[in-house]
Amino acid sequence: MLDLKAKKRIVIKLGTSTLAHKTGKLNIRRMTNLTRVLSDLQNAGHEIILVSSGAVGLGVGKLNLPERPKDTPGKQAAAAVGQCELMHIYDEMFSKYGITVAQILLTKTIISTPDRVDNVRNAIDALTRVNCIPIVNENDTVAIDELELEIGENDSLSAVVASIAGAEVLIILSDIDGLYSDDPRRNEGARIIPVVEEIDERIEQIAGGAGSGLGSGGMATKITAAKIATAAGVDMIIMNGRDPEDLYRLFDGEQLGTWFPAIRQEG
Repeated sequence: MLDLKAKKRIVIKLGTSTLAHKTGKLNIRRMTNLTRVLSDLQNAGHEIILVSSGAVGLGVGKLNLPERPKDTPGKQAAAAVGQCELMHIYDEMFSKYGITVAQILLTKTIISTPDRVDNVRNAIDALTRVNCIPIVNENDTVAIDELELEIGENDSLSAVVASIAGAEVLIILSDIDGLYSDDPRRNEGARIIPVVEEIDERIEQIAGGAGSGLGSGGMATKITAAKIATAAGVDMIIMNGRDPEDLYRLFDGEQLGTWFPAIRQEG
């Protein structure tokens, strides 16, 4: 199993289903525990970088909308309100443990332009040097292409961020325990696949399925993220985010979720 205690720079992607209830309102207990655990990991010497979904979902809750908007202007409005709410919550919760957070909003244009990629990398390096946790998201308020899933979603974005930042590990916290051998909702005999050494056609086929009603991802997007991350030399783990304390178990060497080992370059 992957030795996470020896890894320094770690990207953790938080999905909307991890941060919010099905109502779109913040899951206060989980967020409280999550920020405590992440602060502790930061204090232990790891450099934590968050890629956080949840802006649109929290915006839906804040605006008391009956459902996630389907039109682009509605998504923009929810994202604008929700992003403000999201950062306020992170700042307030992490400050209790003496951790400062910073916001980084990206677009496809930025991550596709070498000079701008260098700027992002330099900003992340500067923030981690002063023990700050960068919190990354897409700039959904103005980046129409991203809202329409041109980049993909935050699973793929987290893998790109891990690559840009030179991270050693990407941990995707989701509402599922990992990659199953079949759809566990339809097949009670489905089992977690602990390690995926190669993403082949079989893995692609069993990774279909949609995400939760609040988010935009699913297992297929996580497989896309795994391709990006492992090709960049970054190990990736998919695990359930329902209990933040499980991160301690993971860092203590317990097998949780599904591990996608990085592709190591020869020579």
